[in-house]
Amino acid sequence: MSERPYSPGREPMFNLPGVVILTAGLLAAIHVGRGLLSPETDFRLLLELAFVPARWSLAFGSGGLDAVATELATRGAEEARDLAGLASIVLADGEAKVWTAATYGLLHASWAHLLSNAVWLVAFGTPVARRLGPARFLGLTLAAVLAGAGAHFLADPYAVVPMIGASGGVSGLVAAAAWFVFTPVPPWIPLEPHERPRQTLRAIAGNPRVLGFLGVWLAVDIAVGLLAGPLGIAGGAIAWQAHIGGLLAGLALFPLLDPLRDAVGVPDRDEADRG
Repeated sequence: MSERPYSPGREPMFNLPGVVILTAGLLAAIHVGRGLLSPETDFRLLLELAFVPARWSLAFGSGGLDAVATELATRGAEEARDLAGLASIVLADGEAKVWTAATYGLLHASWAHLLSNAVWLVAFGTPVARRLGPARFLGLTLAAVLAGAGAHFLADPYAVVPMIGASGGVSGLVAAAAWFVFTPVPPWIPLEPHERPRQTLRAIAGNPRVLGFLGVWLAVDIAVGLLAGPLGIAGGAIAWQAHIGGLLAGLALFPLLDPLRDAVGVPDRDEADRG
């Protein structure tokens, strides 16, 4: 082929897309702001924005308080007592608070929790944002956050412990990036990661780099979820089911949002920037 593929000049490593900087900055600003609140005010904010599956079960008639009490009774005596006290607080108004399926992603349990998500956001959100543009990037991230809440609800519909963290959205970005950053390209074609063609599903299934990466990601995700408390990443166990939900959403939705509809060639820069 005599025509040279379009390739813009290489960008500095730390020249991050504005939408990635703003997203990470917003999460950090919220965490800083929470630190300035009194413990009581911060707890009220947590109750308004964190996702609690049992709220949906109670509000939408999926067994109600009896089902929640039955579930709590299956725990150890001390844990059941603590959870019963928590349930009396988070379920007091009986509201579903449907907005929390999105807003839980704005809060984090600790700086370690926030920084771990920020690292993955920068690493994998950057090529996705450059590929999709700001609007589609934010839409995909939000969809992954919502999918994370849905997966957590399906896995434990009577859970009363509030869930927070952007991990569901970040997992969706990781999955989206896996569609194209591992695409093999000839070494003489200087493509940036976000310029690589999207692979077909069959190609992904046969690409050991993609499968190995996603396998390691899932294994680490589950391990961190089980060890979150001891590692100091969060005050308690991480809802790893939400990570899986976000990952699946990213895998499913990215092909629908990708400017390269036919999964070949290099996206036009103007088209990608429009999002």
